[in-house]
Amino acid sequence: MANFIQNILPPLLLVSVLFLSVPVCHGGKILVVPVEGSHWVNMDILIRALHSQGHSITVLRTTKSWYVKEESSYYNSLTVTVSEAIDEEFLKPIFKKLIDIERGKSSAMAFISLQLELLDVMPKAVEHQCEIAEAMFEDQAFMRRLNESQFDLILTDPAWGAGIMLAYHLRLPLVYNVRWVVMFEGHLTLAPSPLSYIPATGSGLTDTMTFSQRVKSMIFHLLSNVQFQLVMKPLYQAVCDKYLSPKIDFYDLLQTADLWLMRVDFVFEFPRPTMPNVVYMGGFQCKPAKPLPQDLEDFVQSSGEHGVIIMSLGTFVTEPPREMTEEIAGVFAELPQKVIWRYKGDRPSALGNNTLLVDWMPQNDLLGHPKTKLFVAHGGTNGVQEAIYHGVPVVGIPIFFDQHDNLLRLQKRGAAQVITLAMLNKDSFLQALQEVLHVPSYRENMQRLSRLHRDQPMEPLDRALFWIEFVMRHKGAAHLRTESYKMPWYSYHSLDVMMFLLAVLLLMLFMILAFIRCSLRLCGKSKSKKD
Repeated sequence: MANFIQNILPPLLLVSVLFLSVPVCHGGKILVVPVEGSHWVNMDILIRALHSQGHSITVLRTTKSWYVKEESSYYNSLTVTVSEAIDEEFLKPIFKKLIDIERGKSSAMAFISLQLELLDVMPKAVEHQCEIAEAMFEDQAFMRRLNESQFDLILTDPAWGAGIMLAYHLRLPLVYNVRWVVMFEGHLTLAPSPLSYIPATGSGLTDTMTFSQRVKSMIFHLLSNVQFQLVMKPLYQAVCDKYLSPKIDFYDLLQTADLWLMRVDFVFEFPRPTMPNVVYMGGFQCKPAKPLPQDLEDFVQSSGEHGVIIMSLGTFVTEPPREMTEEIAGVFAELPQKVIWRYKGDRPSALGNNTLLVDWMPQNDLLGHPKTKLFVAHGGTNGVQEAIYHGVPVVGIPIFFDQHDNLLRLQKRGAAQVITLAMLNKDSFLQALQEVLHVPSYRENMQRLSRLHRDQPMEPLDRALFWIEFVMRHKGAAHLRTESYKMPWYSYHSLDVMMFLLAVLLLMLFMILAFIRCSLRLCGKSKSKKD
C-alpha cells in the first residue's frame, strides 16, 4: 500500500498543480463591427488576442471590404451586401486632392478649401455607413440570425456609426475601440472638455494656448459641431428614426457605450478630465522587434555607424505628388544614412544609392532595430505609438485630420519636428532631418517617453482584454457610465440653476430696496405729522 501511494501520489499532485495553473476561461461570443483601412489593423490585433483567450469572434464586413477578409482562422464573418463603401478607390483620390490643396494655396485659402472639401466628402462617407445599416435592418433573415446567435457584446470602432445603431437594435452591451468618434476626438464626446486648455480636433494646437490660439480652437470646435449637426447627424438620425425610434437621438446613442477602450495614454495625450468607463490602452499594438528578413537586415547593417532612416506616409499615401517626391528623394541622397522608404510610384530621378524603395516594410521591427535613427512619418496614431514604444524620434509630415495633432504632441515633448505640406521643400526637409539626427535631445526625449510608456503594472493589451471580459461577465458596465448625456445642455452647464439663483438674488434685493423705500416714506410721514 505504501509503495502504491508512493508511486501514484506524485503524478496525481503534478496533474493537480497543472490543472490549477491553467486559467479558467469562459469563452464569450463577440460581434465586431470594424472600420476599414488602418483602423482595421489595430482592431485585428484585439480580435486575435480575444480569440487566443477562447472567445468566439464574428466580424461584420461588406461586399466592398478590402482589408477585412471573408475567410479567417480566428474569426467567422458575416457579409452585408452594399453597392458602395469607403474603400481604397474612394479614399485615395481624396488624399491626393487634399495634398494638392495644401501645397498649392496660401494657408488661409487652403483652410477654406479643405473645409469645403470636407463638406463634400463627409456626407458621402456617412451615406455609405447608413447604407450598411439599412441593408442590415432591411434583411430580416440576417437580423434574425444575429438575434439567434446570442452575442454577449458588440465591439466597434465609433469613427462610423453602423455598429452603434446595431448594438442598440440588438440590446447588447457596447464596447468601443476608439480614438475618434465621427467628427471629434473621443474625449470631446464623452468627458468634460474645457476649450481653454483642451485643443479642438484639427486645430493643430497644444494644451498651452494664447488668447488668439484659444479663439482659433473655439472656431475649429464650432465648425466641427456645425458640420456634425447640419451635415452628418441628419443622415444617421434618419436611420435611427426609421429603424430604431424617433425618440432616439443619434448623438445621445453614441454616448451610451459601456466601455471606451481609448487608443492613447497620458504619455502621449495632454492631461485632461476623463471618465470612469474610459480605459487607456495606448500602444496595445506595440511589441518587441522580431528579426528582419535577411535581405533587409543586410541593407540595415550596411549603414555602418550612420544608421538607418525609415519613411512611411501611411496606407493611402504611398505615391506623393511628383514634385514632392523628387524633393524628398534629393534630400535623402545627400545624407550618409541608409534610407528605407515605403513607396509605390515611379522611381524618382533624384533617388540616391543609399535609398531602398519598398512596397511594404515591417515597420514595428524596423523601429525596434538598434540601427534605426529616425522615423519620417505622417503621424497616424499607430505609427506614433510604435515610435514612442521603441524610442525613435520623428520628423512628421502630417496630411489629414488627426495627424497634425498627433505630431504636435510629440513636438511639444521635444521628440519630433513637424513640417506641414505647405512648408515642405528641399531646404526645410533637410534642416528638420539634420536637427533631429544631430541634436541629442530629440532621441533622449523620445527614449524618456518610451520608458514612461513601458513602466506600467499591466500590458495595455491585457488591460483591454480584462475590461472586455468584465463587460461580458456583468452584462454591461452601467455603474461606470454617466447619464449626463440625457440632460439638456442648459441643465448640464447649470444655466437653469444659475438663472434661478440670480432671480432669487434679484428678488431679495428688490424686497430689501422696497423695504428701505417704505421705511423712508414712513419716517417722512412721521416727521411731517410732528411738524
